[in-house]
Amino acid sequence: MTFAELIQAVHNRPQHVVVPPLWGQGRATFGGLVAAMLFEAMRVKVPAGRPVRSLSITFVGPLQMGEPAAFESEVLREGKAVSQMLGRVVQDGQVVALMQGSFGASRESVIDVPAVPAPTMKPLEKCHELPYVAGVTPEFTRFLAMRWGLGGMPFSGNTSREMGGWVRLRSDVAYDQVTEAHLLALVDAWPPIPLSHLKAPAPGSSLTWTIEFVQPVAKLTTHDWCLYRAEIEHARDGYGHIAAGLWSPGGELLALSRQTVTVFA
Repeated sequence: MTFAELIQAVHNRPQHVVVPPLWGQGRATFGGLVAAMLFEAMRVKVPAGRPVRSLSITFVGPLQMGEPAAFESEVLREGKAVSQMLGRVVQDGQVVALMQGSFGASRESVIDVPAVPAPTMKPLEKCHELPYVAGVTPEFTRFLAMRWGLGGMPFSGNTSREMGGWVRLRSDVAYDQVTEAHLLALVDAWPPIPLSHLKAPAPGSSLTWTIEFVQPVAKLTTHDWCLYRAEIEHARDGYGHIAAGLWSPGGELLALSRQTVTVFA
């Protein structure tokens, strides 16, 4: 199933969604997909004209592939301009992911500060792409393409504080308009930077994730390459704190991200 088909599955049967092993990330489902699907379950309950401003996600446990899961959402509060939402993914009676979302309508303001500019990056054609290799790279990388322009690949022994390059979907055939659900997948496609510091494979995953969106979302298709840059702000005792940004090919800021990651090495 493609990304688009799984998003549609949440709309069709939110209480019984099965993610196939094609979307694996180690023993769990790719977190960016889980977040995108849960976001969609929340979004449909928000009034029109209130785009998502921020999401806060906690990955409580692994979502098992091939087993049914329920994507649930509820309205916590609806104000004059802002809707506060709560979502959860439940599998076998256990919560495996939680999401709190803030959706807000635009309002008049005298403040107008330009977005953070895109960083300098190697041209797309000069960046090395992480290939999908069955049994070596995570299964979900068959659906997302990443080209490295900064830092090192996982387990390369590269101790740079930075990681980044270009990213896009490579599975969906249609040139669909990019939505916040797509941006969740694009940002989370990149591995935790601390893994590049290691010289041998070891598990690592996101513990918590906060992401903020610049509205309105720039006009992009799912085949456009977006620019990603992340930086380790601190890492010790098996945990890392990472700040990142995602920009359009034209340099428009799309999203700001912050993650706490765990590394078992």
